[in-house]
Amino acid sequence: MNCNDHQFQGLDPATQMALSRRTFIKGSAGGIGLAALGSIIGTPAFAANPGLGFPNFKPKAKRIIYLFQSGAPSQLDLFDPKPEMEKMRAKDLPESIRKGQRLTTMTSGQKSFPVAPSIFKFKQYGQSGAWFSELMPHMSTKADAWCVVRAMHTEAINHDPAITFMQTGSQLAGRPSIGAWSAYGLGSENADLPAYVVMTSFGSGRPEDQPLYDRLWGAGFLPSKLQGVKLRNKGERVLYLKDPDGIPREVRREQLDELAALNNQRHDVLGDPEIQTRISQYEMAFRMQTSVPDLLDLSKEPQHVLDLYGPDVKRPGSYASNCLLARRLCERDVRFVQLFHMGWDHHVGLPNAIKGQCNDTDQATAGLLTDLKQRGLLDDTLIVWGGEFGRTIYSQGTLTETNYGRDHHPRCFTVLMAGAGVNQGTTFGETDDFSYNIVKDGVHVHDLNATILHLMGVDHKRLTYRYQGRDFRLTDIHGDVVKQLLA
Repeated sequence: MNCNDHQFQGLDPATQMALSRRTFIKGSAGGIGLAALGSIIGTPAFAANPGLGFPNFKPKAKRIIYLFQSGAPSQLDLFDPKPEMEKMRAKDLPESIRKGQRLTTMTSGQKSFPVAPSIFKFKQYGQSGAWFSELMPHMSTKADAWCVVRAMHTEAINHDPAITFMQTGSQLAGRPSIGAWSAYGLGSENADLPAYVVMTSFGSGRPEDQPLYDRLWGAGFLPSKLQGVKLRNKGERVLYLKDPDGIPREVRREQLDELAALNNQRHDVLGDPEIQTRISQYEMAFRMQTSVPDLLDLSKEPQHVLDLYGPDVKRPGSYASNCLLARRLCERDVRFVQLFHMGWDHHVGLPNAIKGQCNDTDQATAGLLTDLKQRGLLDDTLIVWGGEFGRTIYSQGTLTETNYGRDHHPRCFTVLMAGAGVNQGTTFGETDDFSYNIVKDGVHVHDLNATILHLMGVDHKRLTYRYQGRDFRLTDIHGDVVKQLLA
């Protein structure tokens, strides 16, 4: 029977689809049909999670906490002091520095680009002598734990493509996130919680800041079970986790068993891998009904631990609360925990807004490092802190003695790393006197992601997935491990 036979035309659409696929695969010589089908639905480069072959070598980090500061923190006001710029205050940025580099639409119409030195004081801290501004009194006390990557650079100049690029290695939406890649290559060590968990929080510096999209922690063309599971910052923390009213747990267990049987029958007919994903996600949700309430219950945390994170720790959905939950997730062997804190997009009114952001994040970040170290977890947990790009030395809008704004700047920005396998107490890379161009040891986004995977024991060039006829990876065809960042 072929697709033009009247018997085939009389079948329902689902049966037509099942039969045509099955006939195509069975009738294709030499496996050509399977290869073609694989190019359509996406075939992993390795058969299954236990057979992926990762880690390639002994990892330094068993897990990651990625503290993403969405909106782009100003490196000039936090980590990269340029005291000589006070002599240039309000003078136009020299063309020899800008070199005709592109501008955003927010400042492209300005008639001048007045230099705006930071109004905040900087000091060196610890034996490493790392520079921190007065805005970070707590993170600065961890100077000898941080590796300050001062010469990061990226290719995107606007928020959405830049954040997408940091998370997926591509400015175009649709690729898997770094957390999904990690879960794909390394799997999970906890059967009762996802391998990849995401939390978001609103900054007090600019509460109405740039939005976030679920695709930033999505699985792209990888199996959807690898996408980040979001713990919501208000209301019910995980949607659809509770059983319907009047349904006892044993009845729900029977329902899932029967549903799995039906789904397995359908999978035998269609061979769609997303059906198996659906089954596994139902099972994960059933187990999370017990594991998530225990995770979220902070009543047994001693007061001295809560005090590490600051007064906001008891407010659900705050950055401080999310940092504490990140530690609890690490204790439960969740592979990849990612916090997105919004509010860092300071085009105007930067001094007041950045104070609010640092008030949100400074103590909680330092507290997280202290808490992890006290529990013996910092030695095998990698911490990453940073945003999607940096901020310009020139002011956006009116410059005064106490107020200024800064536009997007992809040419140089700062990312901090700490914990497992990191070269602690170091500052890597240099920018010019204007913090506008990199003069030494630049680190591209692909290099950073390659280094993160390396610390997890993964060769970024070998973690691939075949989709639509080509092998994809987080770092595309680029990226080098930055050995100077490694202990």
